Amino acid sequence: MRRLFTALLLLNVLMMSCAHKETKKKDVQYFYVGTYTSGDSEGIYRYALNPETEQLENHGLATPSNNPSFMALSDDEHFMVAVHEIGDKETGRTGYIESFAILSDGKLKSLSKVNCGGAHPCHVAVNKQGYVLAANYTGGNVALMKMDTEGMMNGMLDLQQHEGSGPNVKRQESPHAHSTYFEPNGSRIFSVDLGIDKVKVYTLNESNNKLEKASTDEIVLAPGAGPRHMCFHPNGKLMYVINELGNTVSVVEKLADGSFNVVKSVNTLPEDFSDESYTADIHVTSDGKFLYGSNRGHNSIAIFKLDEMGIPTLIGCESTRGDFPRNFTLSPDEDYLLAANQHTSNIILYKRDAETGLLEFKHEIAAPNPVCLLFKK
Repeated sequence: MRRLFTALLLLNVLMMSCAHKETKKKDVQYFYVGTYTSGDSEGIYRYALNPETEQLENHGLATPSNNPSFMALSDDEHFMVAVHEIGDKETGRTGYIESFAILSDGKLKSLSKVNCGGAHPCHVAVNKQGYVLAANYTGGNVALMKMDTEGMMNGMLDLQQHEGSGPNVKRQESPHAHSTYFEPNGSRIFSVDLGIDKVKVYTLNESNNKLEKASTDEIVLAPGAGPRHMCFHPNGKLMYVINELGNTVSVVEKLADGSFNVVKSVNTLPEDFSDESYTADIHVTSDGKFLYGSNRGHNSIAIFKLDEMGIPTLIGCESTRGDFPRNFTLSPDEDYLLAANQHTSNIILYKRDAETGLLEFKHEIAAPNPVCLLFKK
């Protein structure tokens, strides 16, 4: 009898535990939307993903801003930096980077603004030490700044000018730095330049706050490829560069001697598509199994399955249900993918299958001229 009672008691505890797990609500996940302000937008907006309803929510304007087309968070997520994509190469007018404090209600409070040394900054990155990198598209250069523990930036520390051109006379007449990254768990900096078909490679000298050429100081891609963004495989051995003009993803291997090998390039579009299209953003999952890229023109998210060596195979293209998907992002738990359609002013939510990598449409919400999506974890 005692054994039966004990067994029933354990079964009841187990059932209650399972019921608790099943009914436990998932937290709402907040994200910011960077925009172009030439239309209806006023700056940076705050939205939310509700996993319970699988819908997106608009929480309004977080701060007024001028063309905040890309954003990044400090390591502790207390601060944000955003570009102001403005400027003019002919007159020498430059863009700037602004830092913000993230307030308890999710609003943003401006702290500092720094000239970034070039026109039309379109990408910004921050590392654990508070160093800030900005890629200036029209300026064709990359700027270095630093944010202190209070979120303040006191000026530009260094500026590295790219040189050269590419075969596309309309888009590659001069350097166009499009993005720049700190190497995860490494010491190098990668600046992706669409205008010269190269990724420039630097190291950061913290003793004098300068960018210096790495031992292998550039990765050369196919002529006319037009590299735009990149991401890093979690194995630390591979990088993926998405090429805007060539509609390809290049797989780049890091070699032990500090050099690089372009392993291969794969197309982001279906074989039967021949109209005009340009790639934009790229992300890899933390398990190293899937890679995603955005196609503007075809208006889709390209889905790649990665083999054990990290080599991608295109397994599908999911429609973004809008025009010109500039940027997209994975939710912090990677259960969802969100795509921002710049020209149709909407954000699309997909449920992501972790086993197949495929995407299922869940919800759509209006957003004025969305360009960048940034989750606050």
